[in-house]
Amino acid sequence: MRFYGRDGLIRQLQDLWGKRVSSFVTCRGRRRIGKSTLIARFAALSEARFIRIEGVKPNETTTDEDERTYFANQLAEQTGAESSCPSNWLNALIRLSKEIHDDQRTVVLLDEVSWMAHFDRMFSGTLKIAWDNYLKPHDNLIFVVCGSVSSWIKEEIIDNRAFYGRRSADLVVTELPLCECAKFWGEASDHVATKEILDVLSVTGGVPRYLEEVNPSLSASENLRRMCFLPNAPLRVDFDEMFTDVVTRQQRLCAKILRCLVDGAHTITEIASDIKVEKGGDISKALSQLVECGMVSSDTGKNPETGALIREKRYRLRDNYSRFYLKYIEPNKDTIDSGGYVFTGLDQFAGWDAIMGLQFENLIVNNYRDILASLHLENVIVISAAPFTQRATKAKGNGLQIDLLVQTNMSICVVEIKRRSHIGREIIDEVREKCRRLRHQTGVSVRTALVFDGELVRSVEADGFFDAIVPIRSLLQLP
Repeated sequence: MRFYGRDGLIRQLQDLWGKRVSSFVTCRGRRRIGKSTLIARFAALSEARFIRIEGVKPNETTTDEDERTYFANQLAEQTGAESSCPSNWLNALIRLSKEIHDDQRTVVLLDEVSWMAHFDRMFSGTLKIAWDNYLKPHDNLIFVVCGSVSSWIKEEIIDNRAFYGRRSADLVVTELPLCECAKFWGEASDHVATKEILDVLSVTGGVPRYLEEVNPSLSASENLRRMCFLPNAPLRVDFDEMFTDVVTRQQRLCAKILRCLVDGAHTITEIASDIKVEKGGDISKALSQLVECGMVSSDTGKNPETGALIREKRYRLRDNYSRFYLKYIEPNKDTIDSGGYVFTGLDQFAGWDAIMGLQFENLIVNNYRDILASLHLENVIVISAAPFTQRATKAKGNGLQIDLLVQTNMSICVVEIKRRSHIGREIIDEVREKCRRLRHQTGVSVRTALVFDGELVRSVEADGFFDAIVPIRSLLQLP
């Protein structure tokens, strides 16, 4: 099993063994991100007994009794417990508790816990009672509740007062860092062109399950053809299932919001105007749900002029796969499903250069910590790191957009993110003008950085204008 890039989360879990009592852990993140694999890997590294019980996706015919039956059957298969359907969830969890051995490290994973709870609105209360009275007394136990419906875990456990003081850790599993993504090409990464790796990452992001589909011996175009543009291809069919799994309320409104964000970030006012709905509670709740499930990012950051938080958030479609699906797969899905779609390469798509820029920006912004060392900020407290938009006003002049603005107490770094076949000296003029327009507090230094993919003319580096120049190949840690 290929397992990359989760060292920090593994260490966080391993530290829990140093306690002298049991631990209750929540684990959340989008589908395909590797949550279950993470917990299984941790249990294996700990040489612990591992019990994993997964909820069954509800449909029109399943019932609460079905969920309890599946629970009992999985427990019986792994432990030898009786397999009869428990009469209620408390009895199911008590049965689980009886199978935990106090003289042995044990990791229990309740996977897709929101599916288990689907038919029982009192499930979280029952879980709290079971934890306090039956599970917690097992001192060698790490008990993990996990799921793709992050909003359910947040509402029913994390923000639920009944669980206050009970959780030992909350793991949020995000996309893999860029340097870990390149490992899916294995030794081929030494001789595969950076452009090919980046083309695949621009579509998949750092989602492990998608990267597992990469065949290093094939070109990027052929990999993407097989992954996206054949009937029942993994990335052709995954969006609908992912979306319906993680967006449990206001699905139509959430879908409209995602389509609004395909071509760039917007404020809530702009989103409401674009999709023609009232700005109010419904759209705020929908955006919160999309942020919680990891499909959208709320880029707040601080206003460099005042030092205060920016008043109106900008929402960005942070999930590269979702943007690519909505922009290029969904409009062609009938032709794809009939076997009649011909894919020759990403450059066949209208507007791909613009979307490519957004996809590349997403990758860098989502992994901004990887560039801090190049900016000499790895040991400095970063108070804000986000895309920044300064509005034009009559009083204060022209507006501007900065791909990534990294702020500390003493400095501001204007980070330009560019993917272009040829990058000439005009990039210096563009960033210099942004620095001139940027309104900021006095006494704060302004520095500049360029993160790029493409051919950079030598004079850009020789000029010395940029304080840091970071080629994407270095972020991918390729030779």
